[in-house]
Amino acid sequence: MNSTSELTVQPDPELCHTARLARDKRFDGRFYTAVKTTGIFCRPICPARAPLEKNVEYFATAAEAAAAGYRPCLRCRPDAAPGSPAWGLVSTTVQRALNLMRREREAQSIEQLADRLGISSRYLRKLFAEHIGLSPLQVWQTERALFAFSLLRDTSLPIGDIAFAAGFNSLRRFNGVFREIYRRTPSDVRREEHPEKRSQNRQAGSPAQVTMYLSYRPPFDWPALLAFFAARTLSGVEQVIAADDPEQGEYQRSFQLLGQRGFLRVAHEPDKGRLRVRVFGEGCGAVLYPLREKLRRLFDLDADSDEIRGHLQMDPLLKSVLEKSPGVRLPGAWDPFEYTLRAILGQQISVAAATTIAGRVASRYGDYFPGPEGQLLLFPTAEQLRDADFSDIGVTRTRAQTLRTLVAATLTGEVDFDEPDLERFCAQMTALPGIGDWTAHYTAMRGLSMPDAFPASDLGILIALGDSERKATPKQALTRAESWRPWRAYAALLLWQSLKLNSEKRSST
Repeated sequence: MNSTSELTVQPDPELCHTARLARDKRFDGRFYTAVKTTGIFCRPICPARAPLEKNVEYFATAAEAAAAGYRPCLRCRPDAAPGSPAWGLVSTTVQRALNLMRREREAQSIEQLADRLGISSRYLRKLFAEHIGLSPLQVWQTERALFAFSLLRDTSLPIGDIAFAAGFNSLRRFNGVFREIYRRTPSDVRREEHPEKRSQNRQAGSPAQVTMYLSYRPPFDWPALLAFFAARTLSGVEQVIAADDPEQGEYQRSFQLLGQRGFLRVAHEPDKGRLRVRVFGEGCGAVLYPLREKLRRLFDLDADSDEIRGHLQMDPLLKSVLEKSPGVRLPGAWDPFEYTLRAILGQQISVAAATTIAGRVASRYGDYFPGPEGQLLLFPTAEQLRDADFSDIGVTRTRAQTLRTLVAATLTGEVDFDEPDLERFCAQMTALPGIGDWTAHYTAMRGLSMPDAFPASDLGILIALGDSERKATPKQALTRAESWRPWRAYAALLLWQSLKLNSEKRSST
């Protein structure tokens, strides 16, 4: 096998040994076990007989294992593993490059990627070598081959459509990369499927409907996520379907991505540790990869719950909430611009009122299109709102001007939603008239999924941190939150949950 460069984050062999023997689901996606005698790499939960320790080596990511010459296990399917937290520890520039690579369907040249990052291609190659031990092309090819494998096994999409969905514009190139990683062709994988499974996939996947699965590491508080989204859904754009069993609730949303319009339904399969996503829309296969990345962020599927809980439970107040909700996740947003606009609408008014006004923006400026069960509505883009004056949606003249300022700043790039640094992003936001620290941090927290964002002046947070006589001050909140870094956004969620728990406790007594 060819060894890769030394990585910044090396798996602990002793910890990996214990985890793989126990098939501990909490370590799924954290590392991969490569077996020297078979040339195969597996997830730590692989049901196959555990190999001897002398015959294995460990890798932090699937891409590293593949680059070292190992092929993915067809039994435990590394393609279905949760995202690797190891790559969340690399440099900011590399993390931003990875995000840009995953956002687009097609591959970008190293020169194009470097230009978008404002650095030289030579320096970008050096950063990838130092922090990941792989080239950008190796990362891209491995991730896309793993994604293609999941579509081959879980859907009945034609192989040509799968190649296109995975970012390959040449079927020959797709076959070559896939064979190099899996040691078999895409057609071989299709033929290996059981007949009954092919029949099921044929029903579940068609050019207008595709089903895919998104795994996570437990614990995962799906009911809390749905409850959060349910209080903020926009009529016609999104919906939460409640069920008697909270774990069986469903999230639905219309979308437009890379020019394709569609509709999706997300349900929970707790026994399998994954979400089931049904995507509807002609040509939707072309956007499955960037759509999957959006959903992973929307539901915070790659969060390291154990690390977050271990850090935050040192605070007694947060510990009491974590005991009731150990799988806390940070609810994300489908689109940063959409959420920023909604955050501005939410300034100094209730959640319900802000949601109502945001619904007016969607219905008056967005586009309608036919869905599987009737008309659907798309939230408008910044371009569609270029000439909107917002005077007819029920906001003050000052607030309408702030919305117009946001739209203009988005179109000119004055506000950069790709900015990875919390302080710099908040500085961009607060430089705009009418936008204060609360809006900037709340947008960073949910619109950009920044884990350390913290809206210190939020009324709910101040009440939760206060006592029976008075609420805390923003300064006091910031002081206490210092010990919660870098997970202050999760702490904010727990503080809001504590208010709900205290209200339920008072009602029961």
